[in-house]
Amino acid sequence: MKYADRIGNIKGDDNGQDKLIQWMYGTVAGRALVRMLVNPVVSRIGGAALSTKVSAVAIPAFCKSNHIDLSEYEDKKYTSYNDFFMRKIKPGKRMFNPNPDMLISPCDSKLSVYPIENNLHFNVKNAMYTVSQLLRDKKLAKHYAGGYACVFRLTVDDYHRYSYIDDGYQTKERFISGVLHTVNPAANDVYPIYKENSRAYSLLRSENFGTVLMMEVGALMVGKIVNNASHCYVSRGQEKGHFEFGGSTVILLFQKDRVMIDQDILENSHNGIETKVKLGETIGRKV
Repeated sequence: MKYADRIGNIKGDDNGQDKLIQWMYGTVAGRALVRMLVNPVVSRIGGAALSTKVSAVAIPAFCKSNHIDLSEYEDKKYTSYNDFFMRKIKPGKRMFNPNPDMLISPCDSKLSVYPIENNLHFNVKNAMYTVSQLLRDKKLAKHYAGGYACVFRLTVDDYHRYSYIDDGYQTKERFISGVLHTVNPAANDVYPIYKENSRAYSLLRSENFGTVLMMEVGALMVGKIVNNASHCYVSRGQEKGHFEFGGSTVILLFQKDRVMIDQDILENSHNGIETKVKLGETIGRKV
């Protein structure tokens, strides 16, 4: 995978996680292992193991190999690997653009943006999905025809908490069960991704960007999507929730003529390159 920073530097995202995923989905032995790992019982056992005190011994090596600067995060002694994975960032380390007309990123991630064409298909790294398949709701999907699908891909080194992009009223959350599967794009060659994954979504009737659909997608070894609120008024920058261990994805769907995405992000996405963004960073503006 290639990604670009906001000043145009392009890098290859060839970390250990990606190499492992390539092996798991590119070999017979790897695919056999995937079939075992996506079993809900196996996933629950793995999640439980990562919540034990013993699992904390893996934290220093993980931080070193993934270049994680712990000085950005709250000072505390982590009781388990999962406790570390759900770490909170220090106040002021992620600055939110205060201008309500500016569209901000809900999380640290690598972002791709796709126009939702009239046939309601959009591309996620060479795999085509309809919005109605994603939502399991054809009527709701039609409301986003002509808009944008913003796909925020989190990797294991990212901050795994996400926030609201605007003030507004959040509707009740809908949860869709599914096989716990990786969201890494390498999996597209073998399995469809979002139709396989557990996911949760709700609508944000926002003050500035119309009715925004907000979705969180669980991934391999992620046993839980933890959201804090539902059916209430929320504020721009307020924490919405977090993922437990594993790479994960946040998706935002925007209605037609509601937002203008920054040109560098659109150009990168058109060329098959993700854009690295941080929580609170400007990625577009109100139309």
